[in-house]
Amino acid sequence: MRRRSLFAMLMSTVLAAPLALAQDVIRLSTTTSTENSGLLKALLPAFEAKTGTKVHVISVGTGKALELAKNGDVDLTLIHARKQEDQFVAEGWGIDRRDVMYNDFIVVGPDSDPAKLKGTKDVIAAFKRIAAAGVKFISRGDNSGTDVMERSYWQQAGVKPAGANYVSAGLGMGEVLNMAAEMRAYTLTDRATYGSYKARTGLAIVVEGDKRMFNPYGIIAVNPAKHPKANYKGAKQLIDWLTSPEGQSRIAAFKPTGEQLFFPSAH
Repeated sequence: MRRRSLFAMLMSTVLAAPLALAQDVIRLSTTTSTENSGLLKALLPAFEAKTGTKVHVISVGTGKALELAKNGDVDLTLIHARKQEDQFVAEGWGIDRRDVMYNDFIVVGPDSDPAKLKGTKDVIAAFKRIAAAGVKFISRGDNSGTDVMERSYWQQAGVKPAGANYVSAGLGMGEVLNMAAEMRAYTLTDRATYGSYKARTGLAIVVEGDKRMFNPYGIIAVNPAKHPKANYKGAKQLIDWLTSPEGQSRIAAFKPTGEQLFFPSAH
């Protein structure tokens, strides 16, 4: 009897192994803000437990996230650059785009605020003042959604910090915030990542509330007609869950420091 029991246990383990290996994996490219803020770590375990899937997250800038999706290296993408999102869909690379949530951009800098920006709201006027004050500004410089938005602000301002006062880092938001703290510089950031790094950087919010700093996020499945090997079923599952009442309520409930950082926007 003991031999039979041992044999049965061994067989169940052998049979279960392929099932574990065959667990459905969903590959998601997304921006550094959703990762650095801790949002995905708060959301995905509930989805994985409910569906029996595993979400593999690749956190990069928006440009790279879209490139990974275009190449079929992921199954879906979650980003914040509506113009690029619409182009991605129009070219046939993505389908089933949905609004998910929004937060906002803010300008942060040293508490001493050498450009005297605190309390102002106009982001374009603030960028002009940063350039005129001869102070440092750290740019993402990575073709992320934040980088694209920042470049549009400088273009509207018609000016840019000169020479060494403009640092193009080519890094994620967390690293750029650390650089800004070390160099006593200004930068543009999403509010969620700033909230996660505020304690360690000591940077202060100096400009907020401009409608031009509204920052919506969309999620898009890779088109299986372009990439037949893409896990479209899994991508659709995640899209449906994130835009469902459960997913949306979990986004709203994400308050790591007591302040709501993302606001659900699915319709």
